Amino acid sequence: MTYSPPTIDPATYDPEDWQGGTASLTEEYDYWIDQVEGEIPADLHGTLFRNGPGLLEVGGMPLRHPFDGDGMVCAIAFDQGRAHFRNRYVRTEGYLAEQAAGKILYRGVFGTDKPGGWLANMFDLKFKNIANTQVIYWGGKLLALWEADHPYRLDPASLETLGGEFFDGGLQLGDGFAAHPRIDPGDQQRPPRLVNFALKPGLSTEIVIYELDLAGQIVEQYSQTVPGFAFIHDFAITPNYCIFFQNPVQFNPFPFLLGLRSPGECIQFQPRQPTRIWLIPRHGQGKAKSLETPACFVFHHINAYEQGDQIIVDSICYDRFPSLEREQAYRQVDFNSVPAGQIWRFQLDLTTQTAKQTCLNSRSCEFPAVHPGLVGQDYRYAYLAIAHQPQGNAPLQGLLKLDLVTGEQAVWSAAPRGFMGEPVFVPKQLGQQLWQAPDSAKDEDDGWLLALVYDAAHHRSDLVILDASRLQPGPVARLHLKHHVPYGLHGSFTPQLFESA
Repeated sequence: MTYSPPTIDPATYDPEDWQGGTASLTEEYDYWIDQVEGEIPADLHGTLFRNGPGLLEVGGMPLRHPFDGDGMVCAIAFDQGRAHFRNRYVRTEGYLAEQAAGKILYRGVFGTDKPGGWLANMFDLKFKNIANTQVIYWGGKLLALWEADHPYRLDPASLETLGGEFFDGGLQLGDGFAAHPRIDPGDQQRPPRLVNFALKPGLSTEIVIYELDLAGQIVEQYSQTVPGFAFIHDFAITPNYCIFFQNPVQFNPFPFLLGLRSPGECIQFQPRQPTRIWLIPRHGQGKAKSLETPACFVFHHINAYEQGDQIIVDSICYDRFPSLEREQAYRQVDFNSVPAGQIWRFQLDLTTQTAKQTCLNSRSCEFPAVHPGLVGQDYRYAYLAIAHQPQGNAPLQGLLKLDLVTGEQAVWSAAPRGFMGEPVFVPKQLGQQLWQAPDSAKDEDDGWLLALVYDAAHHRSDLVILDASRLQPGPVARLHLKHHVPYGLHGSFTPQLFESA
């Protein structure tokens, strides 16, 4: 695979501006958003939930990587042209223990150590559930997700932590539940389902797949064992398959066991090994297929769909694992030295069991979104957070709408002092089922894009609302929060309205 050289003009952003979004937000707020530029669309009704690491130090000791930070959930509720904001930390057992102790008590997966050096960390294999990666409302429950452990259930109105969620015994203590569930929109014969997975590592890795009905109950569970170590953050679905990219990495546990490195720092990319693609039949019916493609690393997939004897998978690909350097603090990251994510298409031929890959767009990007009614279906438009410049790597500062049929691009940028979070697509014609397919192909982009943007000029975050059909004119509304929100990970929207009591 050929990737663009990682060079960027630093004039498009000031590193100190970007660093402002890495500060913790220790306060918890509850207020109506009164500072609005433009007008909030009157037809935007429901609640945007968003999760991410909000606490980036404990007891004055900074974390080595933001992914080790405790989860903070934000809720922005929209009704009749007004919006209400609330944020609250997920009160996991680990969060409560560290807040009471006033210091770090747990090792972090991505580089954070307990105080006391390697002796204090040696043979300590216990991690806290940080519940910091995704938040989703399903089956009448609001769930904060972190892939290495069980979900936490929150009150959707107050965001109060209600406790661990085990789906009436469908999960056991210690079972994972990944932070990238996919909602299969179904059709006239199939009701919608939430599909998710968990990894059980060992000399080989078991991929356990869960399918939940509209009531939030696990109605199907099946698994596939794949050889070796598997580092899989996301997956894709079609009506008949779950699709996993087994990245070509090796895990050396000994530095971790000896307290010298975190698990994330023990992962090594193997450029001479292929990326293995697993096609696991849905509902546990049939034998899994394994295809190979040249080495690449995938965190996130955009979408997948079936096309005759082929499956098309669109993904954000890196030419190597964005490795964690222990000597470098993440706030001083050199983006020129970090690989850029790019949009690649994989055409998987089920007859010949071969994979063909093509770069669709070389611009540095992440956090993809599509119309929720077209998950697992043929689709036309993808929306992504992007770097301001079309080449090289840099912080995410804009939004890209990519037409996958014509190749046409529409871009809106918040540069030089704005920094972009994950976009969420909300169809304009909602009803109570967000994942209803558009009436026709021309309606696929008939929706709103919602994203948090860190405004370095005012050290605050704005919620921007853009018309997905007309991206380039910029936001139809910009909601100024009273504070910043640290750079986050993932979020979701529900037509249900949860606001201040």
